[in-house]
Amino acid sequence: MKKVLAIIKYVFLILILLWTLFPMYWMLVNSFKDRVEIFSHVPTFIPQNFTLENYKKLFIDLKFGIIILNSLKVAFFSTVVVIIIATLSAYAISRYNFIGKKTLNLWIILVRIFPPVAFVVPLYLILRNLNILNTHLGLILLYIIFNLPFAVWMLINFINEIPIEIEESGMIDGASPLKILLRLIIPLLLPGLGATAIFTFIASWNEFMFALIFLQSPKLVTVPVALSGLITEYLVLWGPMSAGGIISLVPILLFVILMQDYIVKGLTLGSIKG
Repeated sequence: MKKVLAIIKYVFLILILLWTLFPMYWMLVNSFKDRVEIFSHVPTFIPQNFTLENYKKLFIDLKFGIIILNSLKVAFFSTVVVIIIATLSAYAISRYNFIGKKTLNLWIILVRIFPPVAFVVPLYLILRNLNILNTHLGLILLYIIFNLPFAVWMLINFINEIPIEIEESGMIDGASPLKILLRLIIPLLLPGLGATAIFTFIASWNEFMFALIFLQSPKLVTVPVALSGLITEYLVLWGPMSAGGIISLVPILLFVILMQDYIVKGLTLGSIKG
């Protein structure tokens, strides 16, 4: 019975892997095909007429390089600010007792329940009154607001796994709370910070609705909005869209590769005690 369950488990994992990788492979193949081959009645799994025309059109005609820089700027700065604020907030909530602590913890989780579309109208009015509508600054602030609760919730769990005796030893040596946080807690918290940063970065990079609504200038749009613009009323540019989809994965993959050690440690932190 155990062997049967193990076989079913591995078959299920292989099916999930194929389900995930096949669309990516098909997108990669289509990015190197011309329009005639893309719409061919007989699908080709390897490009018969290999071409870079889709990538040329993307970067020369559609200025996709500027769009990637827009997304990188928004995702990077929002992630950095979220990590800084979330670290301080999570440490305070984890280590200090105060009135309403349990209510605050519950509220942090409940904030994720509300759909972002419910806040579009008030946020639009707020950004307009602050004169930061149609700016990257406004979009960065929105991403900070909506990613912060999740980051705080994640880091609270990571900080809870750090023995408080480490901080007590620092207090005995006369270290201030800020020095304890910077010198003792953060080095131990790096795996958790890495895992939280990658999730925050991906959420900001892939966000579509706010970027579509609050950025009206074509020079300011982010990658998801730019790719959606390739679907027009009369034509869908499948080749450039596939090329753009592949290119949009590159920054995320690079970020994951650079942070992979921290991500693995962060995801397993606290799984073994004793």
